This record gives sequence, structure tokens and C-alpha cells, in this order.
Amino acid sequence: MRSLPCFWRLWLAAFLVSVAGCKGSEPARGQGGEDRLVVFAAASLRDVFTALGEDFERAHAGVDVTFNFAGTQELRAQLEHGAAVDVFASADRRHMDELVEAGRAAGPVVFARNEPVIVVARESAGAIRGLADLPAASRVVLGAPEVPIGRYTQAILDRAAGPLGADFRARVEARVVSRELSVRQVLTKVRLGEAQAGVVYRTDAQAGQDGVAIVPIPPDINVVAEYPIAVVTGAAHPGLARAWVDLVLSEAGQSALRRAGFVAPSGGGGAGP
Repeated sequence: MRSLPCFWRLWLAAFLVSVAGCKGSEPARGQGGEDRLVVFAAASLRDVFTALGEDFERAHAGVDVTFNFAGTQELRAQLEHGAAVDVFASADRRHMDELVEAGRAAGPVVFARNEPVIVVARESAGAIRGLADLPAASRVVLGAPEVPIGRYTQAILDRAAGPLGADFRARVEARVVSRELSVRQVLTKVRLGEAQAGVVYRTDAQAGQDGVAIVPIPPDINVVAEYPIAVVTGAAHPGLARAWVDLVLSEAGQSALRRAGFVAPSGGGGAGP
């Protein structure tokens, strides 16, 4: 099991199409000639999916699970430009729905929910204790608007206008020093001290808790992120793809997701954006 290298994200669309064209309908194979299941998944799923991949390989002898973890919008663009993919797991419904509408995925199922939180560099934890303090940060990093975490963050800032003032979003955005293409990039910049605060999913914050303080967002302002998963149309290994989806939806898969901090699809919480 391995993750696709970082330069995957930088390939030009034309190159992706040419690669897909060269492969034609030949099934993807692993290094030893075994079947290779290719799973594209939102960056926030890296830890839990990697662990599940090990379980899947043990249960399916000769199968190599290859992951590509990135921002959902990056993965969708790669898929649309011909990348060979068996399963797609999104951090929001919008990107998945558009793939379904275009006939590139079918039968998506929401398998988990997540919630945004504020992460604060340890040395700034005393100054930023709640959402209302966010404009006091000298440097804030957020997800780009096309990234699910960025879109969720925009919804949160808009919802905060009532209790925290109509100019709250503008005051926060005046402190933004960068907008990142994945939630893990937001977290990394805060952990490295390149920003005092950022907004990420609770699961990512818990995974990187040693380097940041976690500040919850009030439930009446927060949103809930829903994660759908689907088999990609034309998958080289549809049987294995369905088996992966079944694993994620199984009690074992759901238990792993809960341990990672995700909430079950039927769990409570605030409304989505």
C-alpha cells in the first residue's frame, strides 16, 4: 500500500489524459502484478483510510491499495481529466453530486460527518480562546474557497455575522495570509508557526494536537461536513471498489472512523452550509 507521489497533483490535464489513453482498458496492476485498487480520498481521511487499507490488503490477498490524498477539488479535477480511479471519497456533497451528474460516479453514500474547529499555535492559545477572538490573530490561514474546508469556513463566518457583527467576516479575512488547497496544509502552517490560527476539521486537529490548541466553534454557528463515497464509473476493478465501500460502511470501518474523531452519518450536529 502506498500513496501517490506529490507531483501527481501538479500534472497537467493534458498529461493525465495522455496517460489514461495509453492505458486504455487494461486493468491497473501493482508492482508484483497483483490487482491495484486506486482510491482517491479527501486529505482529512489520510490516517483512517491508510489504516483501513492495511486491513483490506490482509483480507484480499494479492491486492495493492494505492491512495491519492488531496483537496477534494484537486481529486475531482484529476478524475475529470482521465485519471484511473476506482473509488472516490469526498469531503463534501457538492463535488460528488457534480461527478454523479456528469456520469463519472454512481450511487454515493454518506459514510461519515465531521465538524470544523479553530486550531491555534500553542504560543497564541491564551489570546485566541473562541471564534470571537479570531480577528485578533495577526496571521490566519484558511482553506481556499473551492476547497470544502474553505467553503465551510466561509459559511461559518457568514453565520457569525448575527452574534459577532456584520463586519466579522471582513475582520477575519483582513488577517488571512494564505488560502490553502487542502485542510492538512492549513494545519501544517499553524503547527509550523507560519500562522497563529486556522480552521480545520476536528479529526485533523486531533491528529496534530501536539502542535496546536483546539478551539471549538459554537454549535449554533458551526456547520457539519458530510463525506460521501462512491464507485467511479468505468472503474478497472468494480468488484474491489464495492468491497472497499462495504468496508468503510461496515462496523469495523465505522469504528475506525469514530476512533479518528468522525461522527456517524446519522449523528447530530448543526446544519450544513
